[in-house]
Amino acid sequence: MSNSAGSAPRHRGGRRGMMLVLSSPSGAGKTTLSKRLIAQNPDVVLSVSTTTRAPRPGENDGEHYDFVDEAHFKSLIDQDGFYEWAQVFDHYYGSPRAPVEEALTEGRDVVFDIDWQGAQKLAEQALDDVVRVFILPPSIRLLEDRLRKRGQDSEAVIADRMARARAEISHWEEYDYVIVNEDFAGALDELDRILHAERLKRARRPWLKRFVGGLMASD
Repeated sequence: MSNSAGSAPRHRGGRRGMMLVLSSPSGAGKTTLSKRLIAQNPDVVLSVSTTTRAPRPGENDGEHYDFVDEAHFKSLIDQDGFYEWAQVFDHYYGSPRAPVEEALTEGRDVVFDIDWQGAQKLAEQALDDVVRVFILPPSIRLLEDRLRKRGQDSEAVIADRMARARAEISHWEEYDYVIVNEDFAGALDELDRILHAERLKRARRPWLKRFVGGLMASD
């Protein structure tokens, strides 16, 4: 039998998007995973962070980061323009509020590539919207090897990043999901399944109340 109520499960109208937060120690693969997830899910967008650091080779303004000077960044803080912000390695980083809220309202999911402190602050402000995923490397040695292969950092910076990596990993239990990125394809599949499972949660399917009401009222 076919009726209007029968088509409801395929309709996502009115769904508010979610904030899919990815955190990991530097070099564990969260940035590559987030890019691939977005590439295969056209209704998922990246929250482009704002930063005061200079662009690295190959980075483009507005794509990898919004690069601004310190005065402009602080003016955005004063305007409550960030969900969260922090100072890391003598530079400021923040997640801008306006474009994220616009995407969520339109029903698009937003990926955040941020550290554990940012994840905490984001959850404090928008817990109902936030899903937190922590990406672990298969080993500390492999993590250090990945940092060295980048060829972008001095030994002192690598040592500092490794110390911060251990500190970052210590917060893994604060996350809803944990993925060990030993095999990239497998890690990406797990992340994609998390995305789609979270979309199916009752609280994220607002049309269900009307649909069930129609079921109960029908003969």
